[in-house]
Amino acid sequence: GFVTASLKSGLPLFLGSYPITPATEILQYLAGYKNFGVKTFQAEDEIAGITAALGAAFSGSLAITTTSGPGVALKNEAIGLGVMTELPLVVINVQRGGPSTGLPTKTEQADLLQAMYGRNGEAPIPVLAAATPSDCFYMAIEASRIAIKYMTPVMLLTDGYIGNGTEPWRIPHENEIADIPVKFVTEKEGFAPYSRDENLARPWVRPGTPGLEHRIGGLEKANITGNVNYDPSNHDFMVKLREEKIQNVKNDIPDLTVQGNTEGELLVLGWGGTYGAIKEAVDKATSKGIIVSQAHLRYIHPMPKNTKEVLSKFKKILIPEINLGQLAKIIRSEFLIDVLQYNLVRGLPFRSSDIENQIVEILGGKNGK
Repeated sequence: GFVTASLKSGLPLFLGSYPITPATEILQYLAGYKNFGVKTFQAEDEIAGITAALGAAFSGSLAITTTSGPGVALKNEAIGLGVMTELPLVVINVQRGGPSTGLPTKTEQADLLQAMYGRNGEAPIPVLAAATPSDCFYMAIEASRIAIKYMTPVMLLTDGYIGNGTEPWRIPHENEIADIPVKFVTEKEGFAPYSRDENLARPWVRPGTPGLEHRIGGLEKANITGNVNYDPSNHDFMVKLREEKIQNVKNDIPDLTVQGNTEGELLVLGWGGTYGAIKEAVDKATSKGIIVSQAHLRYIHPMPKNTKEVLSKFKKILIPEINLGQLAKIIRSEFLIDVLQYNLVRGLPFRSSDIENQIVEILGGKNGK
């Protein structure tokens, strides 16, 4: 997916990373794509990996860094640097069991709140989540597109179950995949490093472009000029501006779709690698005459525009998660909609039968009418 994004954007791909289970295979796999202009750098630690990737983004590459939850903890200050410098960077978190070293070879999806809020200060970034092994291809392209278009770090969540999983997949023709537009500023007239386009993205300038020398770094920026600025009103303005830019992403992503009836008694809402188990559970329940619907979030921050509308049409919402209810917390706080939780944190994927039993129990074994 990232090689395709590189070709479709015309940008060289750079991966700066440090090996960590279960994300190491991405580094190993991309190392074999030298003939496609891919550069892979195995750094001495997670911080060096992401800061090298940020340098590559500054120089005009499609830059990515791969890790798991413990590595994200180490990379978070540099992600904040990417937020402040407004550079396109994709951070892939192949989630594993935690906390600390935890369960390196086991799956979990307990890094959602870390992805959303894990940085110091107000440092918003888009958060995407692949649903299946084949969906990783498309979400890698989507994460790259959003990072470039909005000049921001993006986090793409998968998990150990997806990362070690396989499924049949039809390789798409290159004509089926849209180009990713890239515009490097080269004109000196009217240039300011923190001016904005219609998406609130700042200009991208390759270092060494004559007359376009500019300052970026981790200290707060003055609006437009990018000079270091400690003025309280400017900081308040820039914090809100960066948040508004990320919220603009919702204008550029598809609506949340529902499989089954678009309103009714029960909706099973999931995200990430729980998709397969939820779908099979819903399909089995439906085959027994139980009326239940499914929706799955692949864009989590920001969520699709119609998310609240979709959720409000169901009397009950069940959210199965391999954590203690992280998406449930977000749904409650964002939309003031109560949800039913189903949480198992065993280092294993859900069994579809477990979710099916929850559906039957909630609906009392009835058809939901």
